[in-house]
Amino acid sequence: MTLTAQQLEELRRAIETRHAALLEEIRGDVGRARDESYGELAGPVTDPADEASADLIADVDQAEVTRDLGEARALEAAQARLAKGGYGLCTDCGSEIAFERLRVNPVATRCVDCQRVHEKTYAHPAEPRL
Repeated sequence: MTLTAQQLEELRRAIETRHAALLEEIRGDVGRARDESYGELAGPVTDPADEASADLIADVDQAEVTRDLGEARALEAAQARLAKGGYGLCTDCGSEIAFERLRVNPVATRCVDCQRVHEKTYAHPAEPRL
């Protein structure tokens, strides 16, 4: 079943809305990180515990920005697929991705079956076993 024009428009709006909100969040997070100096996070008299807490806060802030940037890039890639006409097609098998899946995850690049195979294959790198 091919996506209808109405469904594509709904997904396009959802992608644009999330992308705009995400960019605003990233701007806020980066601005806040710029305003909060390490000295303010650690306090005027630092000890190892204060330094560790300041490092943790800075690392969490950085991880959030990195995660948000990854999501923003995925949204931009979805917008590009929409513009080129390839949106909603599985990158692995070429079949259509169900509208319900795209509604839940508008950046999905694989159908459910191919995503399941991908996750089983790549989700857990080889781990040493006894």
